[in-house]
Amino acid sequence: MPNILVVEDDDDIRDLIVLQLLQDGHHVRAAATGPEALAAVEQQHPDVMVLDWVLPYLTGPQICRRVRAMPQGGRVKVLMLTVRIADADMAESLAAGVDAFMTKPFDIHELRARIMDLAPQDSGVG
Repeated sequence: MPNILVVEDDDDIRDLIVLQLLQDGHHVRAAATGPEALAAVEQQHPDVMVLDWVLPYLTGPQICRRVRAMPQGGRVKVLMLTVRIADADMAESLAAGVDAFMTKPFDIHELRARIMDLAPQDSGVG
């Protein structure tokens, strides 16, 4: 199962996503701030990162740009999960290197499906 990093500052949303992904058998780590997210990427080397836009200290696009600049950052698939739905926001996310974009409120089943679409099929613990 893929390694997944959930970056969300809302405790309830983060806990919901983490619980569901753990029940699905994924290896999951969570972060609530930009610096925590970057440290987790360096330590965990996730396959997929579910990334909120509005976070303490760094925005989702800023985090994505920094992840993409890391030596292994290009292999991390990034799903931006956010309330920001303006075309300019979507364009900024894509320019930062986001692979997929999903708006809140979200359906947990759709989120699970999108994560599986992004995850490498032969992923191992890493």
